Amino acid sequence: MVTAQELKGSDLYRRYDPETLSFQTTRDLKDLEEILGQPRAVAAVEFGAGIRAPGYNIFALGSEGTGKQTGVLRTLHRHAATRPVPPDRCYVHNFAEPRRPLLLELPAGTGAGLEHDMEQLVDALGTAIPAALESEGFQRGRQAIEDEFKEKPAREFAAIAERARADGLGLLSTPTGFVVAAVRGEEVLSSEEFDKLPEPERERLQGRIDAYQEEVQATLRHLPRWGRERHDRLHELRTQATSGAVDLLIGEVRRKYESSATVAGYLDAVRHDVIENPQDFTGAPAALPEAFLASLQHPLAERGSLQRYRVNLVVDNTGLEGAPVIEDDNPSYESLAGRIEHVAHFGGLATDFTLIKAGSLHRSHGGYLVLAARKLLQAPFAWDALKRALKSRQVRIEAPAELLSLARPVTLEPQPAELSVQVVLLGSPLLYYLLSALDPEFSELFKVAADFDGRMPATPENIQGFARLVATVARGEQLLPLDRSAIARLLERSARLAGDQDKLSIRVTPLLDIVREASYWAKAEAVDLVTASHVDRAIEAQLFRANRPREQLLEEIAQGILLIDTKGARVGQVNGLSTLYLGDLSFARPSRITARVRLGEGNVVDIEREVELGGPIHSKGVLILASYLGAHYSAEYPLSLAASLVFEQSYAGVEGDSASAAELLALVSALAEVPLRQGIAVTGSVNQHGEIQPVGAINEKVEGFFDACRVTGLTGLQGVIIPAANRRHLMLRRELVEAVDAGRFHVYPVTTVDEAMELMAGLPAGSRDPTGTFPEGSINHRVESRLRRFAETLREFNAPVAAEPGLEAGSASLVLPE
Repeated sequence: MVTAQELKGSDLYRRYDPETLSFQTTRDLKDLEEILGQPRAVAAVEFGAGIRAPGYNIFALGSEGTGKQTGVLRTLHRHAATRPVPPDRCYVHNFAEPRRPLLLELPAGTGAGLEHDMEQLVDALGTAIPAALESEGFQRGRQAIEDEFKEKPAREFAAIAERARADGLGLLSTPTGFVVAAVRGEEVLSSEEFDKLPEPERERLQGRIDAYQEEVQATLRHLPRWGRERHDRLHELRTQATSGAVDLLIGEVRRKYESSATVAGYLDAVRHDVIENPQDFTGAPAALPEAFLASLQHPLAERGSLQRYRVNLVVDNTGLEGAPVIEDDNPSYESLAGRIEHVAHFGGLATDFTLIKAGSLHRSHGGYLVLAARKLLQAPFAWDALKRALKSRQVRIEAPAELLSLARPVTLEPQPAELSVQVVLLGSPLLYYLLSALDPEFSELFKVAADFDGRMPATPENIQGFARLVATVARGEQLLPLDRSAIARLLERSARLAGDQDKLSIRVTPLLDIVREASYWAKAEAVDLVTASHVDRAIEAQLFRANRPREQLLEEIAQGILLIDTKGARVGQVNGLSTLYLGDLSFARPSRITARVRLGEGNVVDIEREVELGGPIHSKGVLILASYLGAHYSAEYPLSLAASLVFEQSYAGVEGDSASAAELLALVSALAEVPLRQGIAVTGSVNQHGEIQPVGAINEKVEGFFDACRVTGLTGLQGVIIPAANRRHLMLRRELVEAVDAGRFHVYPVTTVDEAMELMAGLPAGSRDPTGTFPEGSINHRVESRLRRFAETLREFNAPVAAEPGLEAGSASLVLPE
């Protein structure tokens, strides 16, 4: 009989000796500037931040609290400082196509200057143009043109009237126009008097009337041409009068931006528009119908006709040193790609180029953009918009309705902005692998994976770095300094979170929370140094705040509501352990696992699976233990049993295979009819060869059964069987370690099912001898013997009925009562 060697208290917890630390308090430590314990991820971020090639964007994957965001931002800021400052960007009115605003790029810091200069230019033109148009020279010239084109039709009509008078005709002005009629003296002949004239005279006059009427119509047809000539002459006069002032004022602006060809082209368009529309600067109100029509054509006309000369500075890099590093904590579609705002107008919505707003892609041009992957994927259209921008290397501002091809009002189509940016997504490993598998464009656009580990080896260098990290946070947040006993206790807590005695957790957020709370408790005691006792108090306070569900569970065990036996021995019954996760609290729930066996056809019924409470991994574990039974005990004859397994008092789903070893022990106990110790719980998964495999949450499971035994009374015979491979993962709490040292509780590591059975039953499991037979009286011999009896019994049931004389074999005779 081989008995597993139980673990000592020193095996259950790795203690960090404060005396081995090279400092007295965190005051002695320098700030930590590098990323702690992430050489692989640091190398990936350095590479991704430094390379400038399409598609080399970064996905930083890792658990929350590993410091990936802080580390990524620190690296990006360092690389950004070596890059040139990108240009400012402005949207301006497109005088040729008002619906398509133009994008101007200017050297960093000059966009605001152009915006201010254009405002000053409009103010100056508002003074200079009215002055030019009110000058004496312009007024004389305008009056001369007006008089000239007013006298020209008058002279033409006077000449016609003079010739007509010589022919006895008169040119009359009527409400319907000019009319030629026969006259006598100063009186116009009536139609009756005209008809009484001799026929030769009447025909002569009618012929002359028609001729003069044609001359009148010809003169009238010249009026529009004379009007255009008048307009052109007045326009030329206004241009001559205003161009000097306009050229002088715009020239001053042009000289400031002569290095920018795009600004020069824009100022040329402004000059042309100002000269063409000097009336906009005179302040003369338009007639009401004209103003109304203008407001319909230009929806924001009420904001001022000079609005079109403004500059909409959408990206201002004034004061920026190096390339931008932008964090978008709400990466919606409009937050990324920008938006066009609208104002209410005549019951609808209207906009213009001054209402264009840039997105984070615009602001990060030339630098880096950091986004949370989960939030990005949750925002409608945002993920596709980001991919589209990265592939086209352009940012196009579009309304979401355009993406859906829905009916939409006429709106602006701003000129797309060129894009040169490196995007960093922060997310979990699950998101990274899902995107890699499901989105074919993902691997093309995010070629750099920065994998942030959640743990690091507990080397002297990493221990020193951990202490420096704590010191950095304590100084930065003005917390009390910590002595080395507090750091040692934090190292132990870090190992517990890492789930490994030889590693430290890099999930620094929960550890730094303990530092903050320990500083609070130290200040409450009016001391100036945080010690191990304050760290312990912070950990205990955290547990107390979240511990109500666990305490309620233990209360139900103590009151016998949740049936858990922690004393005695039972056949076909084992205490298994499952882990519950409720927010930040995780703890184990002991569960009674029972097995019943009977004659059958080799079926092991998992009741949890049958009622759809068992997950696929749990069902897999049950199938594996059924396979182990068949191969280990009845390889040469049919497995002729029917067995059922169940988690008693379990009303929720069961998932995972960490209870498969306990289930197998319950089955073996039921078959061998050997009682198992109820004071020992079992955790571990089993493979088809009967080997016990490691499981997760081992600390919570051991502590969970210890608490159950504590509330029902420790006897010194209780303990937990764990996989031997989990030994290095043990970081149990101090109370349990002390109980083990005192012999009041036990932890047994095992490697096989046989080892576990011997501990649970107190009998040898037994190994096959050279003849293939288990030793008499061993557990395995009992199981095999019973399974053989099941097989023989089943064969007898299935055997054909013995033949009687006159009957064929296998037939039966029926005797009816008289």
